[in-house]
Amino acid sequence: MPERPTVLLVDELGRALGPSDKLEAHEAPGRLHLAFSVFLFRDRQLLLQQRATSKYHFPGIWANACCSHPAPGDDIVDSAERRVREELGLDADLDDVGTFIYRAVDPGSGLVEHELDHVLVGTLAADAEPNPDPGEVAAVMWVPVRELSAGSAAELPDAMAPWFAEALEIALQTRAEAAIGGC
Repeated sequence: MPERPTVLLVDELGRALGPSDKLEAHEAPGRLHLAFSVFLFRDRQLLLQQRATSKYHFPGIWANACCSHPAPGDDIVDSAERRVREELGLDADLDDVGTFIYRAVDPGSGLVEHELDHVLVGTLAADAEPNPDPGEVAAVMWVPVRELSAGSAAELPDAMAPWFAEALEIALQTRAEAAIGGC
């Protein structure tokens, strides 16, 4: 019998409290655990993914390129880069650009996301195209960054993940600061 996935429980300051079964951490009321949200940019576009309908929480909704949890003891950046390869078939060098805590209840399953979420950002080649794993990703789309930074949701799907807006703000702020700094 395969070992069930685990997540790392943390306090509000990110200090490790110990491992937990992934599903148990997501049961109400939700236990604060470590996670990451990856934003991938290509030229002036951002990659979005629609979560597979087989996901046990928030199935079928749109989110950033990749989200997951590092296993206890794993480096967050290494774990996120590995997950991007597994889910999207892309190699990306990622930078950890900030964190936030959020809590959201999936109305369908009642499961709870309560995460200390690390936002990671990567830039892909202009011709990069994902090759998504259908067990993880139902669909992908590239959205012009100008649509996001202008505050317009014209290009965004209706059903966006509850963590998306706050994580996106951190990702876009980092890109704006890099552009101002000449990076």
